Amino acid sequence: MRNLIAIVAVMASISAPVFAQDTPLAEVSVTDWKAVYGRVEARSRIPARARLGGTVVSLAVVEGDVVTAGQVLAQVVDAKIDFQLAAIDAQQQALAAQLDNAKVELTRGEDLLARGVTTAQRLDALRTQVDVLNGQIAAVVADRRVVEQQQLEGAVLAPIAGRVLSVPVAAGAVILPGEAVATIGGGGIFLRIAVPERHAAFLKQGAAIEIETATGPSQGTLARIYPLIENGRVVADVEVQDLPESFIDARVLVRLPVDTRMALMVPTSAVITQTGLDFVRVAGADGPVLRNVVVGQPQTIDGAPMIEILSGLAVGDRVVSANE
Repeated sequence: MRNLIAIVAVMASISAPVFAQDTPLAEVSVTDWKAVYGRVEARSRIPARARLGGTVVSLAVVEGDVVTAGQVLAQVVDAKIDFQLAAIDAQQQALAAQLDNAKVELTRGEDLLARGVTTAQRLDALRTQVDVLNGQIAAVVADRRVVEQQQLEGAVLAPIAGRVLSVPVAAGAVILPGEAVATIGGGGIFLRIAVPERHAAFLKQGAAIEIETATGPSQGTLARIYPLIENGRVVADVEVQDLPESFIDARVLVRLPVDTRMALMVPTSAVITQTGLDFVRVAGADGPVLRNVVVGQPQTIDGAPMIEILSGLAVGDRVVSANE
């Protein structure tokens, strides 16, 4: 009988929890978070426009390609430019022939003037004719350079380095000057959010933001709050490190701090769930007792997982944790 009593005493000492009494409960300041969806956007979204109207003879990029600034995205050809160059060349040849004839006439006039056969006025007219033809040839050469530059502008260049977001044209399409051939997103990416205006007063620039990405939770910073309210919403930008940029305009869940309040918080480990009900062990007059509670949202305070107690506990109650 003595051995049996000793065995029972040892087993009771092993299985019985050792209670440690914590400090009295006090209200702490907690942050209320508002869940909204942010949109991944490129800092710069610039269309690559055609500088020349004509036919798209080649298209070198598709959606999703990464390009560098100045890279040729497409080639536009205007068949009329070749005819313009041919007309300019013919005009230049005609003026060159007239200039040669005018120079011969000038040389002959100078010989005649030396022999006293012609007048100085006639010689001045011949010199003027040569100067006029030289000026006309120079103007034709400048016109040719303008047309040649137009021909070179058939190459559609990427305005910035980045990713091709859209290509609204196809090879063989006829486009006008200034029409967009592709849209490039570059300069990095950020999150843009739209928050209901009732929360505008609680938004603070530089506040920490919780973000749920495809790769897991992340942290961001509220970088800019725009003063213009559109459709009852405040627009703000969030800076996020290592934000996935595979998809522009992708929606990401964002949690914003919109208010602070006082609440009763206990460690998550102090909550005991039995038969679908939540209990917390508190110190009583005759020892620890289980008290039924209603819990709220869990939060992390100073790195420790905590959970809010909505009802069942009061300020001053002493929560008792069991150390097995």
